[in-house]
Amino acid sequence: MRKAIDMLDKQLESQIRKLWDRFWSGGLVNPIEAITQMSYLIFMKRLEDEDTKRQQEADFSGVKYKSIFHGHEECKWSNWRDMPAEEILDHVREKVFPFMRNLGDGDSFYKEYMKNANFSMPTASLLIEAVKIIEDMHIKERNRDTQGDIYEYLLSELQISGKNGQFRTPRHIIKMMVELAKPRYGDMILDPAAGTGGFLVNAYEYILSKNKKDNISTLTEVQKKILDEKSINGFDIDDTMTKIVLMNLMMHGLKKPRIERLNSLSRLADDKIPENAYDLVLANPPFKGSINEAEISDRFRIKTTKTELLFLELMFHVMAPHGRCAVIVPDGVLFGNSKAHRAIREMVLKKCRLDAVVSMPSGIFRPYAGVSTVVLFFTKGEPTEKVWFYDMENDGYSLDDKRVETVKNDIPDILERFGKRKEEPNTDRRKKHFFVPIKEIQDNSWDLSISKYREIEYEEVKYEKPEVIKKKILELENKIAQALKDLEI
Repeated sequence: MRKAIDMLDKQLESQIRKLWDRFWSGGLVNPIEAITQMSYLIFMKRLEDEDTKRQQEADFSGVKYKSIFHGHEECKWSNWRDMPAEEILDHVREKVFPFMRNLGDGDSFYKEYMKNANFSMPTASLLIEAVKIIEDMHIKERNRDTQGDIYEYLLSELQISGKNGQFRTPRHIIKMMVELAKPRYGDMILDPAAGTGGFLVNAYEYILSKNKKDNISTLTEVQKKILDEKSINGFDIDDTMTKIVLMNLMMHGLKKPRIERLNSLSRLADDKIPENAYDLVLANPPFKGSINEAEISDRFRIKTTKTELLFLELMFHVMAPHGRCAVIVPDGVLFGNSKAHRAIREMVLKKCRLDAVVSMPSGIFRPYAGVSTVVLFFTKGEPTEKVWFYDMENDGYSLDDKRVETVKNDIPDILERFGKRKEEPNTDRRKKHFFVPIKEIQDNSWDLSISKYREIEYEEVKYEKPEVIKKKILELENKIAQALKDLEI
């Protein structure tokens, strides 16, 4: 099964590369614009695929379903994809794209942020080629974050990934974090740096999967509406990412996702992201960035312009009592010596229960970046007594730029050991996982780097006594001398 998935991934890369080449040769050379236009086209295809799927599910269940294309059948992908060149571009630009842009209710965030979106495909021939390639992708058969795949792949091709800390979190790492956090129906979920929406999509799908019986949802219509329209919240400073995450969430079934363009660290976010409001925060915020001091929200108590520290404090403020947070941070957060670094660690340890520190190998984000990162998982409202550490050495892929699948994978063990951490002793610091009491961490300036506490087991090597080694050398020399003498004879 895994080999089949890998083959699909390679096929997808090949098709995206071909689509990119067509866009480039067709005059659409701005990479962000190309990504956006690709996303629009794929979204058009997926709209019909998802609509057809829901219609079939409704027919099976015997319930009424009103197609989103009701009264706009000419906007279905299948109704315009084979149009002749002299008709297709005008049809998509003047009918299909305005229909897509106006999806959602009048006050929906999708409609708000898509109102200025433009369909800028330059020629009919390029549109026809793009449609054919997207058809070949068989997107409706892929249960994957397609926009994110496109964005990630194009960044890797252009070798501009990681700029301003903007690179996509690997899907299997997101799933691990969601498994650690265990989203529940009723949770208010937030990603303050949403990117392509991977955390929000996976949290949403996790909740759906946990509320099924015999593969049928156990959520009532009212509960599903609450989940779709109130539970999933995301913000991103980038306008393109905002549009992409909106389309991504809608393709996964959310009709009215709560996504906004916003700098989550600024004063403008104080009302948009209220304090003590979110039951679960999932994020991989930008690394090593900074913000203009004049723009920083007044809610922050720790004096710094480093975004990785500000995001951590933001998450603490907006989490509800007993709320959970799973976040990726650069490992410098764990041992930095500045007042701000020590203060943020002290805050997390004293005002939250730090449940886990999962140290990840530096190859996780290759080929985009070689930065070493850590997953922190903490719960707000009670002080930490002891911290569970895990030293992840392998994530199931090689840690070089190729990132090919390997048999070594610590993630299943991390999830199992974390679930059983209270039942197991976790006292042997020579193992990958162990507890460290808060007093010891405090005595080390609140240092949370696993290398500070893990014991390295050295294997004792026994050497022979010097006189024995000397004797063996003399014997060897005598043998060599005798052999040379024999050759002379």
